[in-house]
Amino acid sequence: MRLDDYDSSIDVEDQRGRSFGGGGGFGGLPMWLLFTVWRMFGCTGVAVLLGGVALFGAFQFAAHGPVGGSSAVQGGHTLQQSCNINAYSHESCNALSSLDKTWKPVLARMDVPFRAPKLVFYSREGESGCGEAQSAMGPFYCPSDMGIYLDTSFYDELAGKLGAGGDFARVYVIAHEFGHHVQNLLGTSDKVRTAQERNPGEANPLSVKLELQADCYAGVWAALNKDRIEAGDIESGLKAAHQIGDDTLMKEAGRTPVEAAFTHGSAEQRMHWLKTGLDSGGNPKACDTFKGND
Repeated sequence: MRLDDYDSSIDVEDQRGRSFGGGGGFGGLPMWLLFTVWRMFGCTGVAVLLGGVALFGAFQFAAHGPVGGSSAVQGGHTLQQSCNINAYSHESCNALSSLDKTWKPVLARMDVPFRAPKLVFYSREGESGCGEAQSAMGPFYCPSDMGIYLDTSFYDELAGKLGAGGDFARVYVIAHEFGHHVQNLLGTSDKVRTAQERNPGEANPLSVKLELQADCYAGVWAALNKDRIEAGDIESGLKAAHQIGDDTLMKEAGRTPVEAAFTHGSAEQRMHWLKTGLDSGGNPKACDTFKGND
């Protein structure tokens, strides 16, 4: 996907190279494993895995170290430094700039004030307004500080372990997290959290609807930038959506897919809603994954 270079209007924070008292982070455990465990079992599962690893001395595995190695910014960094540590960083800043510029007028037409999110780069572990940031979680959005948190090494895992490479697959990931920011601005996220607290038995189905809507919003952004899409981009994005579907990850983890345990949606659902956004003509109203639900 051809994106313009970012400009100085984007908000970027860089935590790479900073220490957060984690004492060595995840000790080189493959991020795909941690990501899969988190998706399937939540933070409790990750905690159990890491506890077992520590018990049996697996922290001796060679750690990968911070993204960018010795070139990681230690402090007093500029926007240019943060966005140019590696190609993934530059690409991510370009995507953020495009997303800001695309969604601002869309929300204005909906009479919703726009506030730009910040993109926070970190390596293996960091701090967010929602608590500790960990690479095992994959990219995530924190509504408390309106931050999109990203360890760019996730993209190597996405391509290598999950088999979903390509630039559109990567920017789809950021566009999905930006979709959660849109939900935050619209008040959708708060409504869902309230409904989950009121009816815990519907917590997972409501989470799935929220995630699928973020997928659709990613498609809306792409539809509004269709002149930037290149051959193979759509297939790349749909492949990524398939590979991070709950059922796909459950199968890769050796588990039988159980719909009641889904939190992000099946591969088919994720592909469907991404494509719905792509086919929407740029209309976010096409993304009503909650239709028929109060």
